[in-house]
Amino acid sequence: MIPHQAERYGQRVALLHRDPRTGKWLGISWNAFADRVRLTSQALIEYGIGVQENIGIYAPNMPQYFYTAFGAYGARAVEVPMYPTGSPDQIKYIVRDANIRLLFVGEQQQYNNAYKAQQEMGDTLQKIVIFDRSVVRYPTDETSVFFEEFVRLGDNARAETAARIRRNEATDDNVALIIYTSGTTGEPKGVVITHANFREMMRIHTLRLPMVTERDLSMCFLPLVHIFEKGWTNFCLCRGVRIAINRDPKMIRQTLLEVRPTLMCNVPRFWEKVYAGANERLTRAAGPMQRLLRDALRTGREYVLNYRRTGETPPRTLALKFAFYQKTVYSALKRAVGIERGNIFPVAGAPLSDEIAEFLLSVDIPIVYGYGLSETSATVCCYPTVSYTLGSIGTLMPDIDVRIDPENNEILVRGKTIMREYYRKPEETRRAFTPDGYFRTGDAGRLGEDGCTLFFQERIKDLFKTSNGKYIAPQAIEMSLGGNPYIEQCAVIADERKFVSALIVPAFDALEAHARARGIAFTDRADLIAREDIIRFYRSLIEEAQQHFASFEKIKRFTLLQRPFTIQDGELTDTLKLRRGAIARRYAAEIEAMYKDTEK
Repeated sequence: MIPHQAERYGQRVALLHRDPRTGKWLGISWNAFADRVRLTSQALIEYGIGVQENIGIYAPNMPQYFYTAFGAYGARAVEVPMYPTGSPDQIKYIVRDANIRLLFVGEQQQYNNAYKAQQEMGDTLQKIVIFDRSVVRYPTDETSVFFEEFVRLGDNARAETAARIRRNEATDDNVALIIYTSGTTGEPKGVVITHANFREMMRIHTLRLPMVTERDLSMCFLPLVHIFEKGWTNFCLCRGVRIAINRDPKMIRQTLLEVRPTLMCNVPRFWEKVYAGANERLTRAAGPMQRLLRDALRTGREYVLNYRRTGETPPRTLALKFAFYQKTVYSALKRAVGIERGNIFPVAGAPLSDEIAEFLLSVDIPIVYGYGLSETSATVCCYPTVSYTLGSIGTLMPDIDVRIDPENNEILVRGKTIMREYYRKPEETRRAFTPDGYFRTGDAGRLGEDGCTLFFQERIKDLFKTSNGKYIAPQAIEMSLGGNPYIEQCAVIADERKFVSALIVPAFDALEAHARARGIAFTDRADLIAREDIIRFYRSLIEEAQQHFASFEKIKRFTLLQRPFTIQDGELTDTLKLRRGAIARRYAAEIEAMYKDTEK
């Protein structure tokens, strides 16, 4: 794909990256991109990487990541990406399972972890290639090289000929990618994605999203090991879209304002924060301004949901009001985030609440909500341009077949984007498919009357059963609190318990501002969350958020925590999903205290 696009676009910019020293965004042309990919392919072959051999990439989003991934494809090697936040033990597991002898790393942290893993693994991991020139190598390191040194291996006629032969012998069933699941339960599994899966992914997304064109600029923000970002970025490159590479996730607010992209895929948590910030500004606005903002929301909701969504022509007065708010209220909100030039913003990876989806659409933020998994090469369904159903997870992608298991409402998927297998796990693979070839997603859902609109119900494995025999879907409860400006994280507890409780991490910046505004004195965060008036405040927030839940589903008790759940402490997966077992173990004392004297 990359050489083909280089022939078409030549010196036009393909990739943008931010110089960490100057802060300037630098462009890389399609020709330069293709040349680096070619040299990387040849270097892999010259080093001795065989056809369909696995090579690892353990790095944040960087231009070198792109060169290595596509270079691997060109050499008919297999890309095995790893989360840049992965621990040495996680890296060792993947390196051993995938038998990786060549590992590309990004920055100092990844190098340190990889070198530690290499020292403990004997002969398995033979060489580390480092992307960032500022990385300081260990004095005892005699095998690692920098990326620029490595690619020089391939700058010869013999490697060029060998690479050409390999490309000519490539077939659609060659493996392109093995993505390891984050493993919320059990050990991670390698999801095997072929070039045929990728090609079908490009085809069906081109049919569904024709509005994505070479005029667009996409922000590459999620880690490229995430199938959502990997699939989306490859689709953008297929369409000739420029890619701005966000290297540091903590800088996304700044880089959005610098780049102001027209496209960006993201997870619901990002949009929950946008919603929470906008809601806070709305509640703090003075009387006349607050009335204007509320009218803007009402106008947007009526225009978007009743007319734009259905493809019908709105009344002239409504259209004029919407146009006025587009140029004033909506554009001011979007400019503050850096998304005012938005074409579409795909969102997936976790459930998005109807309330937040409705708000985003009402203020003219063009989200496209969808659903998919690593095993389905990302998208199973997403909102179409018109006639989508709010509350659904979209309509099925072209040529994707879905049915619902009548026994447990599990969503079953069949199509050409479905993974080939779990790597070296034949029994896991067998269990993952029905006898007639449908993949078992592990998610419960239902199809609408049209047979094409899909509704998510719950993650089957996440279902809790209370000691009273009631089933609880914790994600739905957690999602109801996700857009609250005073709540950063929430973990619901209910399994084998008499009632639902929760561990809640406050959004401390907002909470501290709330306390100061009301004259509530506190010495530190521990003191703040222990105050009875703060606990009452959170009790009212929770009650308001769960009005629509049945009594047995409502949070009866909660504990406020001083520190957030983190990937580093093993409480979150690399895709920011809760590791419920790890949280339950770490906070066992706090959980038991919530049930003290209630479950005798």
